[in-house]
Formats: sequence, structure tokens, C-alpha cells
Amino acid sequence: MSESSDLAAFIAGLPKAELHVHHVGSASPRIVAELAARHPEAGVPADPEALADYFTFTDFAHFIQVYLSVVDLVRDAEDVRLLTYEIARDMARQAIRYAELTVTPYSSVSRGIPDGAFLEAIEDARRSAERELGVVLRWTFDIPGEAGLAAAEETTRIATAMAPDGLVSFGLGGPEIGVPRPQFKPYFDRALATGLHSVPHAGETTGPGTIWDALTSLRAERIGHGTSAVQDPRLLEHLAERGIPLEVCPTSNIATRAVETLADHPVAEMVKAGVLVTINSDDPPMFGTDLNTEYGIAAKLLGLDAAGVATLARNAVRVSFLDEGGKARLCEEIDAHLAAWQRTG
Repeated sequence: MSESSDLAAFIAGLPKAELHVHHVGSASPRIVAELAARHPEAGVPADPEALADYFTFTDFAHFIQVYLSVVDLVRDAEDVRLLTYEIARDMARQAIRYAELTVTPYSSVSRGIPDGAFLEAIEDARRSAERELGVVLRWTFDIPGEAGLAAAEETTRIATAMAPDGLVSFGLGGPEIGVPRPQFKPYFDRALATGLHSVPHAGETTGPGTIWDALTSLRAERIGHGTSAVQDPRLLEHLAERGIPLEVCPTSNIATRAVETLADHPVAEMVKAGVLVTINSDDPPMFGTDLNTEYGIAAKLLGLDAAGVATLARNAVRVSFLDEGGKARLCEEIDAHLAAWQRTG
């Protein structure tokens, strides 16, 4: 077995947490094809093989267009429940024990799914996933920035007034260009006042100013992507000093053209500056990846062995919003996996 395949085997069995992964964006080709067959008028291919071409993006705007076409396939609570549970099944196959799944309630509620039915569907799937698959799911409810302040208001209402048990954080996704972060401050203030954590996307397709806005206006505790942080040494220093993690998604950044090639990816520069990074898959089937693949890419970019990869896995657990007992148990699992690997290596 080669060194790279050896490490891939270690990663495959490594207990992991994922902090930046989208609900609809995690729909597998099989599920997307099934939904597309049920809703042919949406124009999404119903052939899993044809979806590979459909999921080839020319730029970030095209990615958003394709993403929203898949959102449009989720039309009732049954679709929501099926999608959510199947995501957890895919996570279980990758030894993901805990995930904070970014959910966009506005996208479904605005398409006619009642808010109560939507929340009941994801919560039922969450409870079943933990009981049957051993995968603990928690929710980040995010504002789709392209939908404006009406979407922000509705997302905030659902998050604060309806507050499902699995909800831990509040985010902001969608395009960054033309969608300034500060306008969402009142909504984040309301969400954070109820105890939710702030985890907006920033600095993916825009410069470091967007990250500063997320930190100052939205009180971000973690930054989704943060790819452009390396353009501002003062920002890197701030992130490192405050221990504010970046949720890094390497393949996603290439697929959406936020970064030209993997060789250009700034994750090594982030780590060199002392910034805490976590590794994530973002919209895995759409980008032809999964979390195991992303860990393998990160290991290569950062020059990590099994012990280094285990440290990456612990980083994600420690900066997650899992309860302290759950964090301790998952870190113990990671340590045990590494120790067993080292004994047999």
C-alpha cells in the first residue's frame, strides 16, 4: 500500500466533525435524480450520470443558479425529510459523527412548504439519524443573501420564534458581491440575543473587507470560507490572536472559481499565520467530493501525516457547538483511532 493510499485509509476510518456543509447542496445524485423525476418541469437532469455535467460551473453566479434549481426540487415535507436523512446516511459512511448542517428555511418556506412542516421534517430526520446511524446533526439557519432583507426577516423569525431543538447557529450565505454584510446586523443581533452563534460566509469571492464586516457587524465566531483573509496580514493576525476559525472548503473554492487551482489554495498560508482552520466539503455531490477527499487534499497541501490529520479533526470538534461532553467523547474517539493506527503502522 502506498503512503497516500495508506493515509486515505486512515482518513476513511477517522471519526470526524463537519462544520460547513449545506443541506440542499448535500443532495446525492441519486436523490437529486429521484426528485428531478418527480418534478420534471424543473429542468434538472433525472439521470445521475448527466448530473456530473449539470454540476460543472462556469463561475460562482452559475453555481448559485444551479444550486437554486436543485432547491426548487424540494417541494414538500416528505422531500425535506428524505433529503435530510439521506445526507446523514452519506455522512455515516464517512465516519462523520457530528455535523452542523447549514439549512436555508426561507428557500423552502417561500416555495410553499409550511414552516412548521419544514421544521418537523428536519427534526424528525435528525432524531432518526442519531438513533439509527449514530450521526449527530445540528442546524445553522442561514439567510440567503441574494434574497434580500425580506429573507433575513423570515429566517430570523423562524430561528427565534420557532427555535427547533437542533438549532445552534445563524449564518449568511449566497453571493457576496453586491450583498454587503452590515445590512444584516439587526437580524444577527436578534438571533444572537437568543443564544445562537454567528457563522456567516465571508471573503470567499470578495476581499478581506467582507471578513472584517462579518467580524464587526455580524460578530462572527467562525468565518465560512475566508479565502481572501491571506490578502490582509492584519486580518490574519487578528484571526489568529482571537482564535476565530476559518471553515475551509478546498474543492468548493476551485469549483466556484474562487481559487484558480489547488496549488494556489491559501490554506497553508492561513496555517502558517497561526489561524485555526477546519476542513469541510460545502456542497459535496455538486463538487464531486466528500469530507474524506477534502481531508486528503488538506493533508497534501499542508504536508500532514496521520497525526497531523488527527489534529485537523480535533480542531473541528473543539470549535464546534457540540456540548462539552460530546466534544470530549469525539476527541477520545479520534485519539483512539490514531493510537490504533500507530500501533499497526
